[in-house]
Amino acid sequence: MENKDLEFTTEKAERYEKEYSEDGFWNKLKNNASRAGATLVYAALQLYYVMLSSKVPLRDKAIIAGALGYLILPTDLIPDLLPAVGYADDLSALIAVFNRVKVNISDEIKEKARQKTIEIMGDVSTSTFDMPMFKDK
Repeated sequence: MENKDLEFTTEKAERYEKEYSEDGFWNKLKNNASRAGATLVYAALQLYYVMLSSKVPLRDKAIIAGALGYLILPTDLIPDLLPAVGYADDLSALIAVFNRVKVNISDEIKEKARQKTIEIMGDVSTSTFDMPMFKDK
């Protein structure tokens, strides 16, 4: 990711940081998991657990909160109610932030997010967890 792209992502994420709340996050995931899809849920959960880590810099936590705030926001660039494309912008925001903080995602965080994704969604294809974006470098 180029510096220009990173600055854009950081700026946008900071705008939505105030929208983030833990209750809002869990409600959004649990009530919309099937529409949002396992990839989005798994990415969001990894970011959530990274944000809770004491090892992550405050600036990265703020950016994560911004991306999760954008996910929670009921009105965004592409309304979440639109079939098939409603969560594309949310997933894009999560992926941009995910790529920035990926170095902080431990195997423990991945496993915790994996188990929670299965708990929320039920039977999830293992291919969701094996996507290249979720692999170590």
